[in-house]
Amino acid sequence: MHHRSIAVYDRFLGALSRILTKAEAHCAAKNIKPEALLEFRLFPDMFPLVKQVQLSCDFAARAAARLAGEDPKSFPDTETSFAELQGRIAAARGYLAGFETSRYVGAEARTITIKIRGADMTMTGEDFVNIYSLPQFYFHLTTAYNILRHNGVELGKGDYMGA
Repeated sequence: MHHRSIAVYDRFLGALSRILTKAEAHCAAKNIKPEALLEFRLFPDMFPLVKQVQLSCDFAARAAARLAGEDPKSFPDTETSFAELQGRIAAARGYLAGFETSRYVGAEARTITIKIRGADMTMTGEDFVNIYSLPQFYFHLTTAYNILRHNGVELGKGDYMGA
């Protein structure tokens, strides 16, 4: 279970970090104020890039704790710059690294209860990873990638995949 979840979150958060490095360089090269990308939304009712990155980190960190049978650590949403988002990613990856593989033995059968829109939702660790956590993580990661591609940052599939 560790390899199917925590290792995946870590790899893709590393890719997100490299994508943000390219976005910051793009801003410098094109004389674009970083806030223009950081606050950009694909559609008015969607979250901006900053929030997409924050949520990517949150879904990874919360899954790490829940699958290990712990309460998740909270990360305040205070980032307003590329450097601060890089710090957020580093903190999330550091948090993930603190969970040893042995903590996930039997995690697929562990009962996990989360609140969704005020209601408790209970599922096994297996369902939590496959049906809830990884899809949420990929959604926000992909949206961050798409915001940057839409704004001309030269990214390809290899950047997203972490190659």
